[in-house]
Amino acid sequence: MKLLLSIGLFAAGSFTLFAQQTSIDTTKVESLDEVLIEAVRVKEDAPITQSNVKKEELNKRNLGQDIPILLNYLPSVVTASDAGAGVGYTYIRVRGSDASRVNVTLNGIPFNDAESQGTFWVNLPDFASSVQSLQLQRGVGTSTNGSGAFGASLNILTDGISEKAFAELANSFGSYNTRKHTLRFSTGLLNEHFEVSGRLSNIVSDGYIDRATSDLKSYFLQGTYTDTNTLLRLITFGGREETYQAYFGIDAETLANDRTFNPAGLYTDANGNVRFYDNEVDNYAQDHYQLLWNQRYNNNWSSNLALNYTYGRGYFEQFKEDADLEFHGIGTLEIGDETVETSDLIRRRWLDNDFYAVNANVSYKESDLEMTAGAFYSHYDGDHFGEVIWARFAGNSQIRDRYYNGNGTKNEFSVFSKASWQFNETWEFFADLQGRFIDYKTTGLTSDKVPLEISETYSFFNPKAGVSFQLNPYNQLYASYGRANREPRRSDFEQGIFTPESLNDFELGWRLNREKTRISTNVYFMDYRDQLVLTGAIDDVGAPIRATSGKSYRLGLEVDAEFILTEKIKLRPNIALSTNKNIDFVTSRDGALVNLGNTNISFSPEIVAANSIEYSPVKNLQLAFLSKYVGEQYMGNTDSEVSKLDAYFINDLNVSYRMENVPLAREIVITGLVNNLFNVEYVANGYYFTYDDDFSNPGTITTIEGAGFYPQATTNFLLGATILF
Repeated sequence: MKLLLSIGLFAAGSFTLFAQQTSIDTTKVESLDEVLIEAVRVKEDAPITQSNVKKEELNKRNLGQDIPILLNYLPSVVTASDAGAGVGYTYIRVRGSDASRVNVTLNGIPFNDAESQGTFWVNLPDFASSVQSLQLQRGVGTSTNGSGAFGASLNILTDGISEKAFAELANSFGSYNTRKHTLRFSTGLLNEHFEVSGRLSNIVSDGYIDRATSDLKSYFLQGTYTDTNTLLRLITFGGREETYQAYFGIDAETLANDRTFNPAGLYTDANGNVRFYDNEVDNYAQDHYQLLWNQRYNNNWSSNLALNYTYGRGYFEQFKEDADLEFHGIGTLEIGDETVETSDLIRRRWLDNDFYAVNANVSYKESDLEMTAGAFYSHYDGDHFGEVIWARFAGNSQIRDRYYNGNGTKNEFSVFSKASWQFNETWEFFADLQGRFIDYKTTGLTSDKVPLEISETYSFFNPKAGVSFQLNPYNQLYASYGRANREPRRSDFEQGIFTPESLNDFELGWRLNREKTRISTNVYFMDYRDQLVLTGAIDDVGAPIRATSGKSYRLGLEVDAEFILTEKIKLRPNIALSTNKNIDFVTSRDGALVNLGNTNISFSPEIVAANSIEYSPVKNLQLAFLSKYVGEQYMGNTDSEVSKLDAYFINDLNVSYRMENVPLAREIVITGLVNNLFNVEYVANGYYFTYDDDFSNPGTITTIEGAGFYPQATTNFLLGATILF
């Protein structure tokens, strides 16, 4: 549960609809839109480190890749994908923190899974086509709904209202048989009050990695009512994904000799032939239902009410060679004179969950003061179970007999209030107080058939404050402090971790905003207690394993800029320099505990840089040369060379051309994207593991290290056409 009281500068910023679509250019709808997310966003001049992305920016490269990949060029962001080309399972890290520590909200409703705390964009394929704008706040940021932000928070607003009716057909194709088909429509405003809009999408890809196929379907449907003071939306969206597993990774030798090899599904048949099971897939569906009511009462007061229900269900299917029959609930079999204890079988591990949420807030605004206060409540109920759907020796078992059952429930509650005060023309103050309360219970067994009986409650108080100083019309200084606390996730409890983690985040920034030059610079210090860092290891379904690191910190400098060199050339560089350390890190090595002193935090490169050179030689033609550099990083916390990922530097080329007043259509936009233009063989993600070997030398224990790597695609392309009717 959660309690949240804050005072802060919260407005949604400006939102721009898709360039091919005409939006209502009135303050009434925009201001009501702002009510929807003003509790989780800030204005661009607020004392919070942030990046804002509008729909036009997403559309430039929206050819089928997931939202994390589309955000790859933002400051401090590192992305990767299992299949190697940005379709299927994708990952994002911000300031070294993985997706489970990046708080994501969709229209103010948490998207992070309540138990795993992760965000699985594969469940919402092509969601970028229904996004109006987003804001990425780095660090703790402002108070938000759901799990605390330990690296960043990502606040997404879905499509707004279109005044005119339209239909839009977007198709793209590219390397690895990648194809995306999207249909969007809107009725426009009917009787100046009603609109219905929607989207259907299908994305398929063979993937860069062998058999890493994806078959992704999604939808978005919205009904809207608006008048002078009311904006009411009923939205449903969701998706269904089927992806062949590619999380096993490969060792260094295979990486050098056969980098697209995928060991998933490998088994040996009765004749000794190596084969691959053709349905080693992840199959999951997720549906979201939201009711959003924004109301303005007068020039000072407004409110927002949001109701949400999310239904998720699906499984991971596995071929298990010589599986233990007793473990899978079949038991030992007697066939003739032979006792059969193992059998080839196919099993599915299921998740079936329901998530309910209600979010309400009220805002007050006058010339020098803005305040928002409200409450949030959510209830999660998730079933975990496994079933055998086929076995070579099945005994008396029945198809889909369950061999384990487990359940997790989580209740979360918060109240909040935040405000900003414009003291004078130069000083502005911000304060934000949050309290959060969680009640989490589990029953039954884990997938390893280990009892998991958890009943834990957590109470967190998260204060935040900031100040802005306007030196002159072009220069602004700001400073902020934020505190966040997080409860362990389900897999942490399975590892025996019950201690919550806490973070104190200090930010100091300078912004320059001139007509042709914009620079944002900030220094941050993130001080952690009991941080749950990734050990580098993964479990048997590819989920990262974490451990408590005690004291740790991140200290960094981020610079984000935009230079308009001429009317046709724009330069947009950013760089993040950081040091990320565990303090007095203790680990087990060769049978003894060893203090390694200060070590690097896993998956935290010291340098992350990006640049975009945008050139418009003629009207309606845009060329962009995109560059990304990620420094070397360790996949573990012991600074082992075995766990090191090499630095990489990649470049993309993006081309967009708009044809207007074409026959039978309003316009056509042709978009092309060449990824990894110079054919770099790089690795953006992987895993690191250790185990104790006490057999090679009796009487001694030797720690053995190993690593797995997820290679990313070499040069590949996507080409698309969007037709607006």
